[in-house]
Amino acid sequence: MSPEQSLLLPHNDFVFAELKREGKEQVLRLVFAMHEVLVRGYSLRRIETAMQRMELSLLTKVPGSQRSLIADGQPVVLEIAVTEIKKQES
Repeated sequence: MSPEQSLLLPHNDFVFAELKREGKEQVLRLVFAMHEVLVRGYSLRRIETAMQRMELSLLTKVPGSQRSLIADGQPVVLEIAVTEIKKQES
């Protein structure tokens, strides 16, 4: 995802979330019916909670030049990767 491209995934297609620590960073995996979204950054638990409550309206990467403006403890998204889940053929 980039500033030139957006993707809207409906909350009712949300299946589950998984949060893992990888070194100093966290990786949040959001699985939807047809897509998997991997979010890399810091303090991502708040994003996970917003998804659980179906309150997340926008998720975007923070430009490097603006990271110093974000208060400690606030989520910082470094990278977002979206993969389409292919249906397995029987």
